[in-house]
Amino acid sequence: MNYSDLCKVYEDLEKNPSRLKKTEILSQLLKKIKHEKNKEIIYLIEGKVFPDYCEKEFGISEQLCIKALVKSSGISKEKIVSEWRKIGDLGKVAEEITSKKKQNTLFSHKLTTEKILKNLKRLPELQGKGTVDKKLSLISELLTSASPIEAKYIIRTLLNDLRIGTGPGTIRDSIIATCLKKDKETTDAVQSAYDKANDFVLVFERACKGLKSIKSINLTPGHPLKAMLALKAENIQDGFKRVGKPAVFEYKYDGFRMMINKDEKEDIKIFTRRLDNVTSQFPDVVQYVKQHIKAKSFIIDSEAVGFDKKTRRYTSFQAISQRIKRKHNIQELVKKLPIEINAFDILYYNGKSLADESFEKRTKLLRKIIENKRFHLKTAHQLITSNEKQAKEFYKQALKDNQEGVMIKNLKSIYQPGARVGHMLKLKPAENELDLVITGGEYGKGKRAGYLASFTLSCKDDKTNEYLEIGKASGLKEKKQEGLSFIELTKKIKPLITKEIGRKVNIKPKIVVTIRYQNIQRSPTYKSGFALRFPRIIQLRPDRSLKDSATLKEIKEDYKRHELKIRY
Repeated sequence: MNYSDLCKVYEDLEKNPSRLKKTEILSQLLKKIKHEKNKEIIYLIEGKVFPDYCEKEFGISEQLCIKALVKSSGISKEKIVSEWRKIGDLGKVAEEITSKKKQNTLFSHKLTTEKILKNLKRLPELQGKGTVDKKLSLISELLTSASPIEAKYIIRTLLNDLRIGTGPGTIRDSIIATCLKKDKETTDAVQSAYDKANDFVLVFERACKGLKSIKSINLTPGHPLKAMLALKAENIQDGFKRVGKPAVFEYKYDGFRMMINKDEKEDIKIFTRRLDNVTSQFPDVVQYVKQHIKAKSFIIDSEAVGFDKKTRRYTSFQAISQRIKRKHNIQELVKKLPIEINAFDILYYNGKSLADESFEKRTKLLRKIIENKRFHLKTAHQLITSNEKQAKEFYKQALKDNQEGVMIKNLKSIYQPGARVGHMLKLKPAENELDLVITGGEYGKGKRAGYLASFTLSCKDDKTNEYLEIGKASGLKEKKQEGLSFIELTKKIKPLITKEIGRKVNIKPKIVVTIRYQNIQRSPTYKSGFALRFPRIIQLRPDRSLKDSATLKEIKEDYKRHELKIRY
């Protein structure tokens, strides 16, 4: 397919905010590629060239894109930067300057989607001396042959900022409209297939063969899997009401999620909630798994928690967060920041998927195959009860043990990868917390001059994939509190600034933070329609991706709960 034809589809998608219309546009595209051998155009629709489970990234900054635009257009860097600051979208800048470019394009040729995929796939593979120049060459080659509209979407794809508003739900519905009959059974089957595969190309290929083929997609150890997520509970009584009696209560650990995999070849892989492979960062966990889990193959969901070697007290997530990102001096970190693995679910065991089995069955099996060893690897602390008094005592003990609170689960529930489900709830003392994305900021005055002193917080509209403002947080100190300061946060944010207007800046959505707030109000000021009262940034969440941040739907649900509290 010519890349220009795909770019026309991008344009139609960007112009039409209606999800139904987007589904129709995408379905027309999928019908064209249904019988083609290479269906990887779907990755380009997602703004990438690899499946969702793949952790490879382009590793391209705005500055490198600017260099490529200078090289391909002959227009000065100063002019490009000036236009970028005015417009705030480097893709649109690329479109404008490509229409005016000075370089001779005698040797340019029509771009195909195959050529785009080929060049972009090579970017993450480049390493060592001369990497930047090689990346620059691959990007410039595409831009030199690109039309203005093609240049816009090449740059946006490189920066992971396609802006066409097609989320997983829209792509799923488009696949159904193209290949299958739309009903609840089909929608559930396609969603389940995507949750297990994290690869829309595979899902589309199977959908083209029919519903039976879609249903045959299963879990595979070693293949990254999205974790199932919980909703909030107001209190113990609310928890029982929503999941039923008896209910399972487990500690909610103050750590980070780990999906531990072992395949038939005894190859162990560890993935984070962001689907990053962190096996090499956790050699201690690999050893714990070999020593304490008796199974040929499995996928186990768990939480890694830090502890103080001297006091044997559990520490907060912030104390061990650097272990996720660090790739050097690993053994030193293992000694300095030890962790304990708390396993709480098993999704696959000895060649068979358990995702559709009851939690009651899964948790019994998990406790059978794990040999508990404290400060190494053990099963989550658990209580199964119908008694509110027992549940409250268990909750109090979790807080005494320096954990966040408790999880409340339905015994008969299945495991739904990637879904935020109502049969698993979380209960914490400080329930007014959200994970939000920083999308803007404002430089301070006085001793804060040159640093961002205020940060715009946004939630995600899960229908349009747009980030909507919901509040502004300030009050961070110069010295670190809970591992965070305005100086440190400014350093992380500066490379993500896309536009400056006076002291205000727009920031590329990338950084997820946990915030605490007093309550939620209706507000005409922010695009979300809501405002947080007294929001305060508690900590950075490097273990969480943009997909883990709060959605507008969750904000609305929280608002309703706060309204009910006030009423009663």
